[in-house]
Amino acid sequence: MFNSLSDRLTATFKNLRGKGRLSEADVDATVREIRRALLDADVAVPVVREFTAKVRERALGSEVNEALNPAQQIVKIVNEELVTILGGETRRINLAKNPPTVIMLAGLQGAGKTTLAGKLSKWLKGQGHSPLLVAADLQRPNAVKQLQVNGERAGVPVFAPHPGVSSEFESATGDPVAVAMAGLAEAKSKLYDVVIVDTAGRLGIDAELMKQAADIRAAINPDEVLFVIDAMIGQDAVNTAQAFNEGVNFTGVVLTKLDGDARGGAALSVASITGKPVMFASTGEGLDDFELFHPDRMASRILDMGDVLTLIEQAEKNWDKGEAERMAKKFADQEDFTLDDFLAQMQQIRKMGSMKKMLMMMPGAAGMRQQLENFDEREIDRVEAIVRSMTPHERVAPKIVNGSRRARIAKGSGVHVSEVNGLLERFGQAQKMMKKMAQGGGIPGMPGMAGPGGFNSARKGKQSPKKKAKSGNPAKAAAELKAAQEKANAPKGLPTGAAFGAGAGAEDFDPSSLNLPKGFEKFLGK
Repeated sequence: MFNSLSDRLTATFKNLRGKGRLSEADVDATVREIRRALLDADVAVPVVREFTAKVRERALGSEVNEALNPAQQIVKIVNEELVTILGGETRRINLAKNPPTVIMLAGLQGAGKTTLAGKLSKWLKGQGHSPLLVAADLQRPNAVKQLQVNGERAGVPVFAPHPGVSSEFESATGDPVAVAMAGLAEAKSKLYDVVIVDTAGRLGIDAELMKQAADIRAAINPDEVLFVIDAMIGQDAVNTAQAFNEGVNFTGVVLTKLDGDARGGAALSVASITGKPVMFASTGEGLDDFELFHPDRMASRILDMGDVLTLIEQAEKNWDKGEAERMAKKFADQEDFTLDDFLAQMQQIRKMGSMKKMLMMMPGAAGMRQQLENFDEREIDRVEAIVRSMTPHERVAPKIVNGSRRARIAKGSGVHVSEVNGLLERFGQAQKMMKKMAQGGGIPGMPGMAGPGGFNSARKGKQSPKKKAKSGNPAKAAAELKAAQEKANAPKGLPTGAAFGAGAGAEDFDPSSLNLPKGFEKFLGK
């Protein structure tokens, strides 16, 4: 969504690299580029003015002038100000002290309220709640039916006493206020702890829409009123948000269609203009493409610093702990990494969602955006088909896969032989790396890891210590032999020689000198 804004800001910060000190002209030029980037992204003009004024004021202050790296300090300032206009802190749903918690959805038609109702209900169910959906949109054609389908997919019951209208030529009947009140009564009687009321919208703001929404709000007294806004709406987002804030006094904002390709900067303006926080974001068409909105993480994404925390949360939520323990045990026992293991790991990754979305959360992803855009998600399906076309023995011992077997596997999986060759080659490299890591060799060249070029390169899994060459001096050689024999005869685990005093042996060792925990002296026989 914020690709163009991210690219512009990243390019602006690159111009500051390598400068030991920033002049006022450098700061003005940077602020000017930031202003242009925000305006091009459809951020509201008042928000842009306030944002750039704060950035300029802080950039000319002591926190940048005294910084060791002024360019990084500018990025830090922009990041902090972005977090501020996005709402500052993560805002969660205020649950009622006496259930049920009532959540009302409001917004224009086409913003995605009904779809969002299904996503929110599934998310709440995953949090351990028992939600009920109430179909109070009786005027949009098939709105009630759509909510029922979404509720069924989410595994959440839908209260729909009125069918609504089925075509645009049919006049709206029924009382949405009465439906909302009846839904609340239904939730209380059947002990649902959250009620989500889907209300009607219009193609534009009008008095009838606001009156209906205000009447429903007054009747059910919701704990949260969420304003659902299309992130691709453009500059009109600010006017729409202000109108709904005055009409229904919403408590939070939900951004939909964040996976679109529009500039989307207007979404950055809503929280700043209305003073109401963005609480949730819809990032796709699936019911699982829904997440709690974290201002700091969104700011990091915009500045191409990644969103590793969200990536970790997705992994923790979707990763099979049993499979992870099995692989950990396999590494500990130094067993071979097989194609079956490879297939299992790929299936675990697929549970986390789109590979493209996950990779875009990595720091510096903007630099490879073109490659990621061209990435075909079906490539994973082709790899899985290749592995499944192999026999169980071939998956365990891929070295036996000769030319005729490769031709058979390619035919069975519907791919070219070259793709089978490429997969086996990549798997061979991965297998070698896994084996090296399992033996304690680590990743070659990785600082802090064992292996050639690493800090712990001396630590090897199964390498035997090198024998020390004997001295050519007979007297010195005899002394070395005697010292080696004494060391071999000494009790293991106890220091010998001059380390604990000149000529001290194991019998003279005092465990108290090591500051051991109470009781260890007895364990050592002292």
